[in-house]
Amino acid sequence: MLKQRTATTPLRCIGEPDEIAGAAVFLASKAGSFVTGQSIVVDGGVTI
Repeated sequence: MLKQRTATTPLRCIGEPDEIAGAAVFLASKAGSFVTGQSIVVDGGVTI
């Protein structure tokens, strides 16, 4: 299943928790305090 999934992902790997956490940390921080109503896609390019 992993081979099949990574074969169709532009970065050829799955996201690790520390790679995904950056978006969550940004949104929870003061830097993200003015961000509203957005969808931030952290998917390694799968949806492009």
